[in-house]
Amino acid sequence: MASRVHAVTADPRHTIQLDVNGHQLVGDEPPALGGQDAGPPPFGFVLAGLAACTATTLRMYADRKGWGEVTITVDLVLDNSGDKPRIDRKVSATGDLDEAAIARLRDVVERTPVTLALKSGFGIDTVLEKG
Repeated sequence: MASRVHAVTADPRHTIQLDVNGHQLVGDEPPALGGQDAGPPPFGFVLAGLAACTATTLRMYADRKGWGEVTITVDLVLDNSGDKPRIDRKVSATGDLDEAAIARLRDVVERTPVTLALKSGFGIDTVLEKG
């Protein structure tokens, strides 16, 4: 299924109303950047997408393998201090998992769809028109 996002600027300033496949979200900037902190900033949504994809993919994989009740926890930190942004990702898998299962999850986590897209870069085609 294709993901579609519609974004419209709103009040107060810097607040963005988002429709993501029918789900209503609010984006904003922190006060230090002139926003009201009414919702996550843009990179917060990027990190949320990566975290959701990571957790979902690993959980689905564990379910397919029949590994029982497995809980996946993902913590991400965006580091903008270097030449290019870097995401530090810490993933924890709890459940009745042996070392072979953990090793397999380590392999799978590097091949989640959002991980691969972020690592390879996206092509972006833009059309800007007068409304």
